[in-house]
Amino acid sequence: MSREKKLKKPVTSFILLTNIIFLPLFCLVGAIKMLGFPTWVFDVVRCISAWSSTFAFAILFKKIYPGQSFIHFVKNKFKTKLKFSAILSVSTIQAFIFMLILFLVLNNSEVDSIFTISSWGMLFYYFLKNLLSGPLGEELGWRGFAQVELQKKHSPLKASIIIGFWWGMWHLPIWFTTGFMGMDLIKYILFFMISIVSTTIIMAAFYNLNQNLIIPIIIHQFFNFYIGLINGILIDLIMYNAIFYLVVAVLIIIINPKKVLYGKKATNIINGKHYMI
Repeated sequence: MSREKKLKKPVTSFILLTNIIFLPLFCLVGAIKMLGFPTWVFDVVRCISAWSSTFAFAILFKKIYPGQSFIHFVKNKFKTKLKFSAILSVSTIQAFIFMLILFLVLNNSEVDSIFTISSWGMLFYYFLKNLLSGPLGEELGWRGFAQVELQKKHSPLKASIIIGFWWGMWHLPIWFTTGFMGMDLIKYILFFMISIVSTTIIMAAFYNLNQNLIIPIIIHQFFNFYIGLINGILIDLIMYNAIFYLVVAVLIIIINPKKVLYGKKATNIINGKHYMI
């Protein structure tokens, strides 16, 4: 394939195609819900819709990376040895946030049951459903490609803010299915976007430290999984999430471990190699 056929704005094309694919799938999910199909059918189609970014990236791959293998690209995202310190850090941070939110809900809520899951079987199903419908379907496109691609031109911090914003905007149709209106909807969107951008910064830092896509998948999984376990008022839950993830993101920006987010030694990951900016 000639160089002239390469996409001039691959990230923009990826974001546009991701939304184009997602919207009809999202409408299909809504139709299945309204028509009263079995829950498992709804879950399967919802899961498929969450993979829209992976579908978009796969479609555009040959125009973004002419002559390269998609399978080889995916394998490269997981070939770096996982660091126990990275896994322990993100797991501990998110477990601590979960415990803080749980404490706040217990003290400020009058719910009869604090958890949404009542059995180990349902807990396993919920964990697996979340993994398939979010982290596994979204991270290859948003982090494995878009984040890395933008880091060729921008610092990882700037790239993560840009990607976090557009990743959040991709969820826009979902915002209007919450039932919120007026000020409640505005608050929900604001807290949601703060949570998403903050989480993206955390993902960028730890992904650059370890260079294995498993890291952002873990962060994404715990982000979704923990908040879904707590039986509380949704706006309160998303507000607590926004506050705590923002605090963590700010601390990471200030600490800037190994200068992975910005500075003269900020690390760009390009085809598995390090470049200093």
